Amino acid sequence: MTDIKFVRDAMVEEQEPPAATAGFVGWIRGNLFSSTLNAILTILSGGFILFVISALLPWIISPTWNAGSLRECHEILAGHEGACWGVIRERWLQLLFGFYPSELYWRVVLDFVLLIVAVAPVLFTGLPRKMLAFSAIYPFLMPWLLWGGTVWLPIAVAFGFVLGFLAHRFAKPIIGGLGGAILAFLVPVVWWLFLAGPVSGGLASVLPLALETVESRNFGGFMLSITIGVVAIAISLPIGIVLALGRQSDLLIVRSLSVGFIEFIRGVPLITLLFVASTLLNIFMPPGTDFDIIMRVIIMVTLFASAYMAEVIRGGLAALPKGQYEAADALGLNFWMSQRLIIMPQALKISIPGIVSTFIGVFKDTTLVSIIGLLDPIGLSTTIRADQNWNGIVWELYGFIGLLFFIFCFSMSRYSMFLERKLQTGHR
Repeated sequence: MTDIKFVRDAMVEEQEPPAATAGFVGWIRGNLFSSTLNAILTILSGGFILFVISALLPWIISPTWNAGSLRECHEILAGHEGACWGVIRERWLQLLFGFYPSELYWRVVLDFVLLIVAVAPVLFTGLPRKMLAFSAIYPFLMPWLLWGGTVWLPIAVAFGFVLGFLAHRFAKPIIGGLGGAILAFLVPVVWWLFLAGPVSGGLASVLPLALETVESRNFGGFMLSITIGVVAIAISLPIGIVLALGRQSDLLIVRSLSVGFIEFIRGVPLITLLFVASTLLNIFMPPGTDFDIIMRVIIMVTLFASAYMAEVIRGGLAALPKGQYEAADALGLNFWMSQRLIIMPQALKISIPGIVSTFIGVFKDTTLVSIIGLLDPIGLSTTIRADQNWNGIVWELYGFIGLLFFIFCFSMSRYSMFLERKLQTGHR
């Protein structure tokens, strides 16, 4: 009899997967034509997309970039459908910078380039940590570049934080942590209200280092939206963390104040707060005080965003297992150390989608300032359409504005997804 071997004595060479299951063809077959119903839906969807594109492309690809008015656009198109892109060519700088003096555009461009440099070490961990020093300096540099004036004023404002830190450091061993925290809050406030102005004015008279002043009424366009959005986003996150912790505090006064603030702000429309900022806020200021309208709007938008941010972060804190708090207690950590090292990092990681969604909402809500007379992109579009040459232009302006907002919001969304993948610690 012939011996039959049931044990393989040589490995079979690896073979390429079937072409129909790998690569681009495999992806199409698995995702678009995996069944009869999917194939029908794919064909119908493709036909609808082609129909929409065939209708939009002739309108988008329009030879009207050099037109100087809506009438010229109609003459160029000669009765055919098409967009009038001449308004974008003529007014795109106005949509970006508002009525900011054209000879000072370099200050705005420099300011937002420095913004990218300042936020880069905060958003990405691969950069040198020494860059965080510039990130701390930038909040005082930004308003000086945009509004101008003496350089001593932002320096005086920054010095207030130094005074608060020193007050807390030297007062804590004497009057305790709570007393030191109160003093660290009161000292900078007193400095800013009563001393920062006279001191900066005196230094400016001795050593006049200043940029040309630009009035807030000249601010507009995407420069205004980005300024309000960036400041509100940057400040609302730490305030939201404090409010979320205050809402869970065992101290009745702290918890009541936090809950009252959050529920009141969340129960009032943002447009109402903006009207308060534009008309009523000066009533509560000392007589003769000229509180800048953009600063008032920034304060209200920041408070509005902080209330929503607090609820997002509270959701992250509530999602943490109780064992994390017990583990922090078992290690002998006090409240602030446990929050900084264990609780808050995990809560913020859980809350990333909600935090970024709040950021995106705040940035888009900056268009509401047009209702109180500030010329954001929407307000400028109304001003442009009031020009006789462009009276009747609608879709081109709103399409350009929508495209720029989409770029900013989509970028924030993609960064959120990148951060979630980077911080993923679970099983995949």
